Amino acid sequence: MAGELVVRRTRDERGMTTAEYAVGTVATVSVVGVIIGILNNPEFSKVIWEIIKAIITVIIQAIAGS
Repeated sequence: MAGELVVRRTRDERGMTTAEYAVGTVATVSVVGVIIGILNNPEFSKVIWEIIKAIITVIIQAIAGS
């Protein structure tokens, strides 16, 4: 045994990080796709414009009331 070289193999997990990045990328692209779908919906755009108009109206009334 003296003079023998003992080789211990360690687990190579470099592929795991690559797989995790791939899953994260797919999840991110999926979420962005859903958000784009929602933003392109005409009903959603109408609701957003109504909210913006309401905010502007409140701001104008607050300035005029001062």
